[in-house]
Amino acid sequence: MTTDPHCDADLAEVGAEFTYFRRHCSSLDWRLLHLVFGSLALFLTLVAVGFAIAGAWLVIPFAGFEIAGLGFAAWWTAKRSGDFERLAFDGDRVLVEIREQGQSRQFEFNRCWVRLVRGKAGMFALRSHGREVAIGRFCGEQSRQALARKLRNRLGGHRI
Repeated sequence: MTTDPHCDADLAEVGAEFTYFRRHCSSLDWRLLHLVFGSLALFLTLVAVGFAIAGAWLVIPFAGFEIAGLGFAAWWTAKRSGDFERLAFDGDRVLVEIREQGQSRQFEFNRCWVRLVRGKAGMFALRSHGREVAIGRFCGEQSRQALARKLRNRLGGHRI
């Protein structure tokens, strides 16, 4: 199975148990994000002040818009950095935990009743008793297909 670059993934098998964990791709941690944003904002400010001293004072508002845009991009990246999905088989239970944009959701399915189905836009989903949870949202297509094969084997070979 191939993994996407800059993504944390863990597929661990211990006996009959299976755990899958995938985080949202994020190449910058919080400290490095602050350092990059601060250095870019400082550089833009110095350039704008240099032009303002030379007489082109109208550059300053545009530099402010650029810094605000960079700040929004940094905020958006930090907001998504904690996103993950975790799937675990624990005896007769299938546990799914999803965290997106700071909100965490947990689902529990009976292993005998849950089915792996093809969801929207090429995604896979676990379905049981009218509840459906998409899985593999942080994977590339190859990784998602490999995950689906492993899940089919764990669920007793139920067809899609």
